[in-house]
Amino acid sequence: MIENRFLQRCPVGCTAPLVATAVRLPEGALLRCTGCGQLISQATPDRYHQSMLEFDTARGTAPADTAEARRFDLARRRIERLQRLAAPAGGDLRLLDVGCSSGAFLESARALGLSARGVEPAPSAAASARAKGLDVVTGTLASAGFEPDSFDAVTLFEVIEHLQDALSLAHDVFRVLRPGGLWLIGTANAASWTAALMGARWQYLNIASHGGHVSFFCPQSIAVLAGRSGFSVERIDTRNVRIFERQQAPAPVYALAKLAAEVIGPLARASGRGHDMLAWLRKPEGPALR
Repeated sequence: MIENRFLQRCPVGCTAPLVATAVRLPEGALLRCTGCGQLISQATPDRYHQSMLEFDTARGTAPADTAEARRFDLARRRIERLQRLAAPAGGDLRLLDVGCSSGAFLESARALGLSARGVEPAPSAAASARAKGLDVVTGTLASAGFEPDSFDAVTLFEVIEHLQDALSLAHDVFRVLRPGGLWLIGTANAASWTAALMGARWQYLNIASHGGHVSFFCPQSIAVLAGRSGFSVERIDTRNVRIFERQQAPAPVYALAKLAAEVIGPLARASGRGHDMLAWLRKPEGPALR
C-alpha cells in the first residue's frame, strides 16, 4: 500500500483493516474497508488537491447548456419529493445545498419558488453563484455558522466521494437539520453491477477523469455512516448500468452494450445494484441514540 495517501483511514469512521482489491488504478489498487465495504483511493495529497482545482471556476460543476432541460427536470423531481417528505405542515421547505458549486441546483429551487441556501468551498464557484443572486456562503458546512435545526432538508450531490472525513460532515448535517428533517445524498454505488463489470475501466473511479474522487460508497457504508451520525436510512435508490465507457469500444459494440444495459437496468434498480445512488436519511424526531 502507498504510505503517503490522502485517505489514511476509512472516511466512514471504521477502524477495521483496509485490504487491497483487484481494481488497479494509476494511483494503485483500490482499498476496501473490511468493516463497511467502502472503497478507498490511494491517491496522494498532492494528486488529490491538484485534481480539485478543476472545480474552482466560475462555471463550477454547472451542466452543459445542452443538458439544461434534463438537469432542471431531475432537480425538479428531487425538490418536489423533498417538499412532500420534509416540508413542515403549512410551511415552506428550508433547503440547504452543501457543495453547491456555482448554484445549478439552487437555481432550480428558486425557479420552483424556494429561497434555498448553499455552501461551497471553491471561492470562484461560490462567487459565481452569488453573482446570480443566490444565497451562498464560501467555505465548508462546519465553518458556515448556521444555527442548529435551521433546515428541513440538506442535499449533497456528488460531494461525499471527495471527503476525507465523511463522518464529521454527517455530524454537521445532523446539527443543522431540524428533528424529522431529511438528508439527501447523491453519489455512485461501488457495489453496483457497473463497478463489478467495469472495474478499473469505470471512469468514476479514476481521479484523472473525475477530479477529487477518492472515496466510493455502497448501501452498506451509507447505512454505517447514517447509524454513526444519528440518522435512520429511509430508503436508498439506485439505477442505471454501464458496460463500456463510450470511448472504450467500437460504435457497434458500444451500441449493443448500451442496449443490454437498458434491458438489465430495471433488475439492477430493483436489486439495489444500479451505479447512480440516492440515499434518503432521516433525522429522528426526538433525541437520537448515539
